[in-house]
Amino acid sequence: AATTDYKAVYVTVARIDVCRGQADSDSCWTTVGTPNKTYDLLTLVNGALQTLGQTTLPAGQYSQLRLILKDDQGDGTTNILGHVHPYPNYFVDKDNNERELKVPSGYKTGIKIVRGFEIDPNQTTELVLDFDAARSIVKAGASGQWLLKPTIKVLDTALYSRISGTVRNGATSEPGVLVSAQVYSAGVVTVAAATVSDQDGNYTLFLEPGTYTMVAYKDGFAPAYSTVTVAAGQLSSGNNFSLTEASMGSVSGSVLMSGAAQDEYATVSLRQTTSGSEEIEIKALYVTNGTGGTPGTFSADLPVGTYKA
Repeated sequence: AATTDYKAVYVTVARIDVCRGQADSDSCWTTVGTPNKTYDLLTLVNGALQTLGQTTLPAGQYSQLRLILKDDQGDGTTNILGHVHPYPNYFVDKDNNERELKVPSGYKTGIKIVRGFEIDPNQTTELVLDFDAARSIVKAGASGQWLLKPTIKVLDTALYSRISGTVRNGATSEPGVLVSAQVYSAGVVTVAAATVSDQDGNYTLFLEPGTYTMVAYKDGFAPAYSTVTVAAGQLSSGNNFSLTEASMGSVSGSVLMSGAAQDEYATVSLRQTTSGSEEIEIKALYVTNGTGGTPGTFSADLPVGTYKA
């Protein structure tokens, strides 16, 4: 799931393991792959996949996966600036600054993904890890550090669906549009998947079967949305959007989390109500406490209109 906030997001994966059974002990883990490779997550969008590893496993029920990230330099390749990777896990911001990402647990115990799956005899099971870059990077306000708190969804290729389409501004293809699949239930908006339209305005999302509100948004334009239902294994194409320009305003505020740790954060969801009385998220902002336990602040540019936060 891509983001327009950064030019690149790099993670260096040392190993990927799976756990057979329910007991979370050292003996339950089996290594599937040891890529020891640095990946730019923002190139793995709109249907692009990268193999992490494969192996033969005993048939049975598996309860979770884990990614072990490297805590030393990357794999020796270069980044989008032509630099050898300065850190194993980092991002490049819009001003070409390379900012290291601290990983609270990824180096030792690993990033654990609790999601069960079945290995059937004499069959191949393929799992896709959908790493949400936009929701996985948080600035710890008091320390000044950037944290990698991975949000990863697991999809079984035998069950997932694909939604694709094109975003246009009039007759012109519109790149850099954030397209998300959202679900609204009991007052809560959940973003199931997101991506950014490519240079030709095209996008593709992997999703579990279900009904979603598809939302297309880019600063300077009014958000567009539609409802789509997809079945297992289905490719739903032609889900296109036409954007119209909009006047922009701004919103700002603060959040204070009493007793919060330095790396804890709050999510501020800025939403609008659709014609069907559901809510869609236009932007999500991440806020940590300021220095000395003072409130953390947030601000965002938005099309002129009425919002809930």
